[in-house]
Order: sequence, then structure tokens, then C-alpha cells
Amino acid sequence: MQYIILDTETDFDGWRKAARHLVLHHVQPADVTWTVQGGEAELFAPPAPSPILEVNDGTFTVSGKFIELAKAAILHRDPERFAILYRLLFRLKDNHDLIEVATDPDVAQVTAMARAVHRDEHKMHAFVRFREIGREREAHYVAWFEPEHHIVEFAAPFFAKRFADMPWSILTPDLCAHWDGHALSFTPGVGRSEAPSEDRLEETWRRYYASIFNPARLKVKAMQAEMPKKYWRNLPEASIIKPLIEDAERMTGAMIANAATDPHKPQKRPEAPMKRKPAADELETLREEAAHCRACHLYKDATQTVFGEGPKSANIMLVGEQPGDKEDLAGHPFVGPAGQMLDRALEEAGVDRKKVYVTNAVKHFKFVPRGKIRLHQKPNTPEIRACRQWYEREVAAIQPDLIVAMGATAAQSVFGKITPIGKTRGRLIELPEGRKALVTVHPSYLLRLPDPEAKALEYRRFVDDLKIAASLQKKAARAA
Repeated sequence: MQYIILDTETDFDGWRKAARHLVLHHVQPADVTWTVQGGEAELFAPPAPSPILEVNDGTFTVSGKFIELAKAAILHRDPERFAILYRLLFRLKDNHDLIEVATDPDVAQVTAMARAVHRDEHKMHAFVRFREIGREREAHYVAWFEPEHHIVEFAAPFFAKRFADMPWSILTPDLCAHWDGHALSFTPGVGRSEAPSEDRLEETWRRYYASIFNPARLKVKAMQAEMPKKYWRNLPEASIIKPLIEDAERMTGAMIANAATDPHKPQKRPEAPMKRKPAADELETLREEAAHCRACHLYKDATQTVFGEGPKSANIMLVGEQPGDKEDLAGHPFVGPAGQMLDRALEEAGVDRKKVYVTNAVKHFKFVPRGKIRLHQKPNTPEIRACRQWYEREVAAIQPDLIVAMGATAAQSVFGKITPIGKTRGRLIELPEGRKALVTVHPSYLLRLPDPEAKALEYRRFVDDLKIAASLQKKAARAA
């Protein structure tokens, strides 16, 4: 029996070195016991670990996909993860293509562990809330978080980039991360009592959260899927979530109670089969999958994936370019200044906003930090292509009659190639499966125009473009 003692719970380099030696010496997975220095399992190990000789054992290669999965899976809390990874590596030596067999039990288990780690990392990025200690120049920011897996070292660089100009600490039961403005450092874990309970900024944050809460878009189950209740106790906004939900229900009930009712009208029976509607949970499944997308590098700096929203029965889909700063923080599309302008233009054009599905071509916020400000940066072609799968799957789920592409990035995603706005704007273009596309500008373009007269003129053109969508929406309503 070979006994391998790793330095830490996340000692990938130590595991890799030992695993390589063992595979090259044909040591069967059943003949290896993996433990961690200082862990409970070490009590059952021999006094000294089996030596890993510093000799040239030879070489063998595995795919980059396995290395990527292993680096994530080794952060999982399952104590058997080292053995499972070694078992898969042992099999890969003689069957390089095994890693592509998703139904293989070992591949499936390692993949599931890696996904769980990435999901935990995503939750940490989204739900860490810093509290201020001290004042002005002596201020330090401290957060408490309870990760499911060993992800603190893995997730900390995100916060170092995001909050590069402020000193902070993230305290967890396993490991604490610290940033002094220059370098990351780590110390042993602490208890919850070491973290501050509240600070002077939290009431401001709660007011901001309440201001972006849209009762018309409330989906409690979807919200709890993205923000599980186990995280609520560490979120300052958690104290107002229940009142906001209850108030939204009251407002909705009042609207229904006070709505005018029309006499029943005979409905014409459709002559052709109605288009397929998505299953109730299809979009939620897509949203969950997209939340863990790693197809391009944009996920590393963004707070979260911003997926599309709207009714599953929408016959119009609005496609923007990418989330902005406010959308990235809120997790909802078009809630910032561009979204407010879009809502106003839709209303003037006669488009019922509640019956429209709204999404973006790129689901993560791409930006350049400038001090405390994050400046929007245009996505490039590889990033647009990497995210196009989500747009295509949204179209397949919603099956809209009309897709409105707002901006060059959206047009490139809709048509699959660079499409000049000037040559295609304001006219219906045929798409496969009987759909139509309409190209127009993005509302953020209007916000950037410095001349008031030019801005007013372009805004009217934007409204005129949306009137084409309004006429189609009304025609569909009459045919229903």
C-alpha cells in the first residue's frame, strides 16, 4: 500500500507530482491511500509517507481538459476526490479519449465536482458583502463568507482585481484572504464572531437594492435558485427581500382586482398548429447552465452572468450588446440608464414591455477599471462567438417571430457575422424558420450623443424603428 500525504486540502501540485510517479510505476488506484497533512485521515496512515523519488520517471501526457477539471475538482470538499482523480488519471494513460466520454462514471463524477466548485466560486463572487471598519484613510473592509468547498485561494484574485484600491479581508471558517493594495495573503480560518455585524453603508446599499427591485419581473423561485436562502444571513439586503416580495404580491393583486374586464369574445380556432412553447423550466435550466459558463475569460472579472428575462410566450425578442455596470451588479438586463431609455422608447412606440423577452448577445460585463469606475469595453469577435450558443438556445426556447438587434454586437450575434448598422437599420430581414430580424441602434448610443438636437433626432428614429415591432406585436395579438 502506498500512503501519500499532501501538504494542504488544495495541494494540486503535490497531488500531480505524486500521481505522475504512481502512474508511471503502474501502481493500481486501489493500492494508494491519499491523506492531507494534519487531517483526520492522517491518523490512520503510517508514521512517514511513501517516498516520491526525485528521478526521471519518464513522461506521459493527458489532455488540457483533464488538467482543467482536476484543478477545479481538487478544491471539492469530498475527501475521496484525490483517489477519484487518480483513478481517472490511471485510466487515461492508456485511453486518452476517455475524458470525452461524459457517461463514464469517473468522468461524470469529476465533472460534477468541478461544476460544484465553479458554482460555489460564482456564489462567492456574487454574495460577498464587505463591511467598513475604521474611517477614511484608515478604513479596512471585512466580509464573512461560508464556502461549501475549498475555494478561497481560487476565488480571491477576482476580488483583488475588482477592489484593487481598497484594503480588504474575507474571513471564512477554512481560510482567510487579505488584500493590502499590493499583494494577496492568506491566514487560517476564524469564527463568525471575528467579522463585523454591520456598518454605516448598509442602509445606502439596501436603498439601492430596493430601487432596482422590479415587482413586474418578480420570480421568487428563480430568485431563490440564484440566491439560496442559506446565503441570506450574510446579506444586508436580505432583511428587505421578504417585504419587497410581499409588497409586489399586494401590488399585483390590486392591479388584478382593479383591472377593467371586457365581455367574452369568440376566439377564432387556429388553422395551423401553434408554435411550440418552451417547457416551464426550460429557460430556468438555461439560466442555471449559463451561470457557470466558462467559454471565454469574461466570467473571471464579471460579478455574475446576466441572462435574458421575459415571458416564455413572447413573440418579440430584444437583443442588446452586453450588461453594463448596474446590470452586472443587479443580475438583470437593462436596469441602468440605457434600460430606462429603452423602456421609455418602447412605451412611446406602443410596444408592451411586459410581453417582450429581453437579453444580451454577451452575458458578462466586459470593462476596463479606472479607479473605482468600471468603463464599458466592446466585446470582440471571439467573445461574441463564445456566447452565441446562449442566444441561439434562448431563441430555440422562446421561438419569437421578431428579433430586434440593438447595436453592432447584437447584430453580429443574430446574423453570425459583422453587420453594418447603417445599411440594415429599420427594415425587416428574413431569418431561418420564418422569423424576421430588425436592426437598430443600442439605447446607450443615444446616451453618448453630446449634441441635444442630434440626440433628439436619433431618439425619434429609434422610436420609429421600434414602431415596426409594435405593429407586429399588435398583429400577433389580433391573430391570437
